Amino acid sequence: MNINRVKQILSSSADIEVKYNGASVWIDQLNEEGHTATVHLRGPLEERSVVDIGELIED
Repeated sequence: MNINRVKQILSSSADIEVKYNGASVWIDQLNEEGHTATVHLRGPLEERSVVDIGELIED
C-alpha cells in the first residue's frame, strides 16, 4: 500500500478492510517519514504494532 492510500483510508468514514500478515487490522496512525503505520487487530485486543506500510494490503 502507498502513503496516499493510507491517508485516504484514515480520512474515510467507510469501513475499509486492511490486512497485515493475513490478519484484519485497523490503521491508527501514519508516520510518513518512516513509511510506517501504527495498527491494531480488529476485535477485542488493543495491542498496537508499528508496521511498514508496504506490508499492508487492502482487501
